Amino acid sequence: MVHSVGDQETQRPDVLLLVLALFPASMFLVLLYALITQPLPWAASWTWVPSLGIDLTLWVDGLAAQFLLLITGIGTLVLIYAAGYLAGVTGRARVALLLLLFMAAMIGAVISDHLIVLFMFWELTSVLSFLLVGFSHEQENTRRSAQQALLVTGLGGLALLAGFILLGQIAETYSIQDLIARADRFVGDARLSAALLLIFAGAFTKSAQFPFHFWLPNAMAAPTPVSAYLHSATMVKLGIYLLARLDAAFSDLLLWEVVLVAVGTSTAVGAALQTMRERDLKRILAWSTVATLGTLTMLVGLPGQGAALAVATLFFAHALYKAPLFFVAGNLDHGAGTRIIDQLTGMRRYMPWTAAAALLAAISMAGLPLSFGFIAKDVLTIAKAESEVFKAVSYASVFVSGVSVAAAAVAAIHVFWGRDTVPREAHPHEGSWPMLFPPLLLVTLGVLFGLAPTLVDPILGAAARAIAPGLDADAVRNAYDATPVISATLSAVLIGVVIYRNWDRMHALLERAHFLDVLGPESWYWRKLAFLPKLAAWLTRRLQHGRLPGYVLVLIGTCSVVLFALVGVTWPTWQAVEVSAPELPVLLACALIAAGALATLFVRDHLVLLLVSGLVGYGSAALFLFTGAPDLAFTQFAVETVFVVVAATLLVRLRRAPATASSALREPVLRPVALVVSITFAVVLTALLLFVSAQPFDSTLSEYFGAQSVPAAHGRNVVNVIIVDFRALDTLGEIGVLLFALLAALPLLRLGRGARSEAT
Repeated sequence: MVHSVGDQETQRPDVLLLVLALFPASMFLVLLYALITQPLPWAASWTWVPSLGIDLTLWVDGLAAQFLLLITGIGTLVLIYAAGYLAGVTGRARVALLLLLFMAAMIGAVISDHLIVLFMFWELTSVLSFLLVGFSHEQENTRRSAQQALLVTGLGGLALLAGFILLGQIAETYSIQDLIARADRFVGDARLSAALLLIFAGAFTKSAQFPFHFWLPNAMAAPTPVSAYLHSATMVKLGIYLLARLDAAFSDLLLWEVVLVAVGTSTAVGAALQTMRERDLKRILAWSTVATLGTLTMLVGLPGQGAALAVATLFFAHALYKAPLFFVAGNLDHGAGTRIIDQLTGMRRYMPWTAAAALLAAISMAGLPLSFGFIAKDVLTIAKAESEVFKAVSYASVFVSGVSVAAAAVAAIHVFWGRDTVPREAHPHEGSWPMLFPPLLLVTLGVLFGLAPTLVDPILGAAARAIAPGLDADAVRNAYDATPVISATLSAVLIGVVIYRNWDRMHALLERAHFLDVLGPESWYWRKLAFLPKLAAWLTRRLQHGRLPGYVLVLIGTCSVVLFALVGVTWPTWQAVEVSAPELPVLLACALIAAGALATLFVRDHLVLLLVSGLVGYGSAALFLFTGAPDLAFTQFAVETVFVVVAATLLVRLRRAPATASSALREPVLRPVALVVSITFAVVLTALLLFVSAQPFDSTLSEYFGAQSVPAAHGRNVVNVIIVDFRALDTLGEIGVLLFALLAALPLLRLGRGARSEAT
């Protein structure tokens, strides 16, 4: 709640927010005009990052156009509503700006045809949602809810990125339209299942599907305008939008059908049960939204053309009745000071316009005749009948519809049309006109489209054809049978009436089911979140112990694991190794390297150890010399000599310093571990080098540098030309690193001189 409730005067609407509402309103009108005058689809493309193959490719078909209408149309009404709801609230301009940015991110996501560009906008919506949900950041509950929404959707976004990259590699394109066109060529790829499972994870987290559904009701800590926009009309439908967009490519896959139908149905049923556990009207609406999202996911997974039309229709209908109901909850919060249904009865006497909006929206949510919600439930029933869905799924859908009827009755009848028997300290009052106009307009459109559905048939048909390109509208109409539609409607209404009449009893019964809280996914989330600091502390104690040999052991062990995984993954693509007999000088150089490496195992004196290890460097220089790289060999000779001289000088001085604690690697437990890690690293690295060296050599770069060395850089020493000219920035960076290392070492050198002077 963002307002005090005691005063009867309603603050004047915020003019700035009303002005900002003109931006999405203008976009809505331009879009509407373009849809009337220009046939779909619209396409445009610009080169963006050619080196990565990323283009700004835009694609607007019926599905994208439907979402654009919802994004701009509902967005306009949300900003108008916010002008009244947030009037006088500190930070209202920040909310409006974030809403506009969120609107732009949503627009970018639904019109992007490139998977990577879509992902960028996808993640931007998650970040902006975090900022919007955490508006009242001074409250701990709000901060926790915003953090939860970001972590769940953000982790899902990482899975989505991996899925996009893998899918792009399989299809050899990142264009969604090209991917759909080529689907027949790669649906048999063994990697496709992994790519789809990763995409499912990203879509399910964004659209609050089981087991990631718990974040959406907790996000109700956001201001009502944010909840009405993000959690009813736009963001939470983005995951289902992606699934609907890809349905044309993968609808024939058994994995696609089974996962979406199973997850969608379980989400809808679970959310319906959770709806009856709530007493906060806003959370009741949130759980019913999760149930609708589950139904949409189930519909995307259903086979048949009717399912595509049902998805497009339910998308539209849900926005028309759920956004007004969120506005109603905000009006109650603003005018009555609470959203708890136990404290709200007979509100029609004080808030008649809000009561009218609630009643019309509830009729559509319940799917009663003469409302657009009835049209949506009608098409949904046809889709289930056409796809011959399992009986269990049909029964679950009827139960979910019954709970929707009961929730609608709670929002309209219980709150507004019951007897006013609750004592109150403050007198409830109606909000200003910006808080009434948006819900009344939306419910009026719901009634209008319910009476004349042909007004929206063109956009819904175009959206359905985008989901199912072979859609035959006449065939769907011919499949219409009034009997199952009437039966499903009557069953849902009957179940809803029973649930509504026993809402308090069922609430008390479900409230005692504590196992839902203990075993549910949200409890897993909090337990894992509490476990992370303990894990971090344990790892810090084990890894950040301050002993250099231990750090080296962990580093080499990690490299061994990574290299071993690399060898295992790329093994099938390697060619056979052909080993040719090396020349005698090369053998001598290799023997010198091996001798220096083996000698380091038996030497204990640090100075002698340094001198012996220098044999490895000199042997490498000899190897370079005998394999045709004399300049590199002389550089190695010089560097190795300077290093050995300088290091030996320091070691001679360090001998005079007091003895330190024994090395970590001398501990009895670590020495066998170090031995295993060393042998593993040596074997894996040797195998990797042998197989890589046996692959055909690509001489493209060598030929290019050899041809361009003289004309482009005026130098005949190709290696020097590469270092100084072609890769000058790399060389400059290396020099900079050495310079910074010297600057960092100067204080240590001064400290060492100071300690020696004090000792003398």
